[in-house]
Amino acid sequence: MASALALLAYTPPTKKPTNNNIFPSRSKLLKNPNFSKPITFSSSFLPILQINKKKFPIKTTNYPFFSSIPDSVFVFFTSLALSFSLFITDIDSALAFVVTTPRRLQEDELATVRLFKENTPSVVYITNLAIRQDAFTLDVLEVPQGSGSGFVWDKDGHIVTNYHVIRGASELSVTLSDQSTYKAKVVGFDQDKDVALLRIEAPKDKLKPIPVGVSANLLVGQKVYAIGNPFGLDHTLTTGVIREISSAATGRPIQDVIQTDAAINPGNSGGPLLDSSGSLIGINTAIYSPSGASSGVGFSIPVDTVSGIVDQLVKFGKVTRPILGIKFAPDQSVEQLGLSGVLVLDAPADSPAGKAGLQSTKRDPYGRLILGDIITSVNGKKVTTGSDLYRILDQCKVGDKVIVEVLRGDHKEKIPVLLEPKPDET
Repeated sequence: MASALALLAYTPPTKKPTNNNIFPSRSKLLKNPNFSKPITFSSSFLPILQINKKKFPIKTTNYPFFSSIPDSVFVFFTSLALSFSLFITDIDSALAFVVTTPRRLQEDELATVRLFKENTPSVVYITNLAIRQDAFTLDVLEVPQGSGSGFVWDKDGHIVTNYHVIRGASELSVTLSDQSTYKAKVVGFDQDKDVALLRIEAPKDKLKPIPVGVSANLLVGQKVYAIGNPFGLDHTLTTGVIREISSAATGRPIQDVIQTDAAINPGNSGGPLLDSSGSLIGINTAIYSPSGASSGVGFSIPVDTVSGIVDQLVKFGKVTRPILGIKFAPDQSVEQLGLSGVLVLDAPADSPAGKAGLQSTKRDPYGRLILGDIITSVNGKKVTTGSDLYRILDQCKVGDKVIVEVLRGDHKEKIPVLLEPKPDET
């Protein structure tokens, strides 16, 4: 009985509403006259339903439409900003996605680059123009017949180059590193040493003289750099080492010619040969190449020889080189006779040697050969070949009196000779 009364007296607890059902029914909303305010959004973009001045937060987990709004808006504005920045920014397509690291040069490479940049303003391009007459119209035209390189010697507008670069020219033009061109005049030349000196009327601020070094103390194996301006297009640089220091003949032998394996390109004749400090040590003048290419053995006139020639050309307009005024036999012919020295073939009466009494080679009435004097020394310096004689004379000056020792027959004689200048070249 007690159990039955307890069951009758029991009333089930009231079920509390959950937050999952926050919206009233459609009929209640329509019947409620105060439901006139729209849905508003808080600063956190969470939707709030306001009814009768009461706010009911909406769970976003149950409404994916509202939860996707912030993400969509963020993605949209980000894409718009990125597209706009790429549109207004000028970016190379090759650089937009490729990142290159700067190249680091070695010390010797940096030194070579610095040497090239500092000395190229001193190197010029020389054009050799010749006057030709048209065979049909008879018009007189200036036709380029050759070109080469050169370099600025001083601020007075003197340009040094090879003689063979300007040979036969009717007119010459010099183009500086800034591509400005000037008419050039020939100050003088030394055909035997293949050196020529020009002059242009250019502003001093456009002329950068090349630093002049010394060639007397050069060593085999030393690094050298050849700079030229072939065809006037741009400057070129080739490197190598000194292979040998000897003599070469371009008419009168050039002593202490620098032999190098640096390539001498076409149009590089007359350009400077530099040492590792950027100082001038020679003029590039020729190349011996069995293959016919630019590679082979290059020859450069030593700067000590060039300096002496240029000084005389600036002062006198010509080279006053002392001579004996003789013609002598080839060295091979003297060796075949079993002799040592320079055999005099001819000593004209009006030459310094003829005036001093040196005897020439001749034939007797029966046609037999009578050898002339054989020069064995000059001023006490031994003479074995013609190159030895030239080297000694190059160290003398016009007007000097030298003692020439000769072998005449079976005895030696010492003859004083007054040196005279070489006749002018025509």
